[in-house]
Amino acid sequence: MTTAFDAVDLGGRRLANRIVMAPMTRSRAYGADGSPTEAMATYYAQRAEAGLIITEGTRPSAVGQGCPGTPGLHTPEQAEAWVKVTEAVHRRGGTIFAQLMHTGRAGHPSLLPDGLVPLGPSAVAANGRVYTPDGPKDFVTPREMDEEDIRQTFADFAAAARNAVAAGFDGVEIHGGNGYLVHQFLADNTNLRTDGWGGDVAGRIRFAVETVTAVADAIGGHRVGLRVSPGITSNDISESRPSEIYAALVSALNPLGTAYLHLVEGPDRTLTQQLRKEWDSAFILNPHTAPEPTGPESLALVEEGIADMISFGALFLANPDLPRRLALGGPFNSPERATFYGGDERGYTDYPYLA
Repeated sequence: MTTAFDAVDLGGRRLANRIVMAPMTRSRAYGADGSPTEAMATYYAQRAEAGLIITEGTRPSAVGQGCPGTPGLHTPEQAEAWVKVTEAVHRRGGTIFAQLMHTGRAGHPSLLPDGLVPLGPSAVAANGRVYTPDGPKDFVTPREMDEEDIRQTFADFAAAARNAVAAGFDGVEIHGGNGYLVHQFLADNTNLRTDGWGGDVAGRIRFAVETVTAVADAIGGHRVGLRVSPGITSNDISESRPSEIYAALVSALNPLGTAYLHLVEGPDRTLTQQLRKEWDSAFILNPHTAPEPTGPESLALVEEGIADMISFGALFLANPDLPRRLALGGPFNSPERATFYGGDERGYTDYPYLA
C-alpha cells in the first residue's frame, strides 16, 4: 500500500515524500520591486522536509499583481533575488516550484505602476473588495484583453518561467484557480466573449491550454504544473458546468506531458475522482476540509488512491517540520491568523520545531 511518506516521481524528479507545501500568500516580499528577502529564504528553507514546496503566488508581469507585498519574477533583479531562496531550500535537500499567478481583474490600479489597470477576459468587475496599501477598495472594471494582450500574457508567463529556472527553481506551477486570470477565462460570469477565447467549451479552455503550452515550450513540460479550483467561488467566480469544462481541459493538457495537476477541491468529490481518473501524470490534491484546514486525516487519501500527493496550507505555515509531525501523529502548532499577511518574523519564521 502506498502512503504519503513514500517517495514519488514528479516529472522525472524523485521526491522524498508525497506531502506538499501549498502556495500561500504571505505578503512579505519587501525587497526592491517585490523581490524576496532573507526572511523569505529562511521561511522556505525551514519547510524543506516537504516532498515539494510550491511558493506563494508570484506575478509574471507588473500588471499581474493583485495584493501588496507579493513577489515578482519578471525582472532580472527579482530573479536574482530568488536565488537565495532556491539555494537555501536545495541545501536542505528540498524541491521547490515557483507559482506563477496573474490576478487579472482581481487587483486594483493603486497596486500597479505607470497607470496600468487590471486586465480581464471581459469588462466585468468582481463584487467585493481588494486590500491595497490605502486599505480595502472596491474592485474596478478591468480592461477587456485584446489579442495583443493575450499573446503578451503568454510571453510573460514563458519569460517568468525561464527566469524561475535561471533562479534555480525546479519548476513552476501556473495558478489557474481561485478566481485569478486563467480561471476568469474558464468561468461563465467573467468570460462573456464570443470570439475564439470564449463561448463554447473549446473557447473557454483555450487560454489555459495556451498558457500551459507556452510555459512548457519555454522550460519543458516536466517542469510545469497547473493548479485549478473547479467550482470554487473565490473573487466572485461562478461556473455552471465545471465537470464539462475541466474534463475538456484535462483532455487537452494530457498530451503536453506536464508534471502534475494540483486540484483545490470543492465539495464535489465525484469531480475529483473523475479528473483523477482522466489525468495522466501526478495528481496533487488540496482536499475539501472547510471550514477546517487540511489535517492529518487527509493522508489517507493517498492510501485510498484518491491522490498521489496531498498539499497542506495553514498547517504547513505553522509547522515547518510538518512531515515529521504527521509521521508522529503530532503535536501541531496552531496557525496565528493575525500574522498571515505582512509583518515581520512573528508568525512567519518563529514557529517552533519539535524538540
